Amino acid sequence: LSSSSAASDVYKRQLLHRLLPHPVLTLLLTVTWLLLVNGYSLNSLVFGFGLAVIIPFVTQPFWPNRPTIKKPIKVVQYILLVLYDIVVANIVVAKIVVFKPNAARQPNWVTIPLDLRTPEAITTLAGTITMTPGTVTADVSAEGHALLVHCLDAPNPDEVRDDIKQRYERRLMEIFE
Repeated sequence: LSSSSAASDVYKRQLLHRLLPHPVLTLLLTVTWLLLVNGYSLNSLVFGFGLAVIIPFVTQPFWPNRPTIKKPIKVVQYILLVLYDIVVANIVVAKIVVFKPNAARQPNWVTIPLDLRTPEAITTLAGTITMTPGTVTADVSAEGHALLVHCLDAPNPDEVRDDIKQRYERRLMEIFE
């Protein structure tokens, strides 16, 4: 009886995996749809969920190795950190634009050597840098071992590099690798 129960559980998991190949992405797409329509009705929920099931199913062949998130609570902490940094960076950039003369600004290109190796983690880091006002990820090396970042005002590029590696890359390594 227990072996048939175990086989039934395996079958259920395989069926669920076929129907929802990326359950976290499905949830994220559903929530994103509800935020985009700016309304919460049963129709919006059903349509959003339908899209959220179809999109990962159709794109499944392009994700041969799904990323695994080892510590989901770290994801929440990372999102909160990034949101906080975006608010702080908005204030800093506003001060730079309003009060710092153009001649006193020191824009710089900063190369960030990467310890990250998974494409999802590198993409998340590049997106985080770009979402933070005052910085933009301009390029990724062909091997994926470095990012080229432009900073609006970076008198000390080494400090920017170290801050990105310590603040973001280290946390992403805990999440993805």
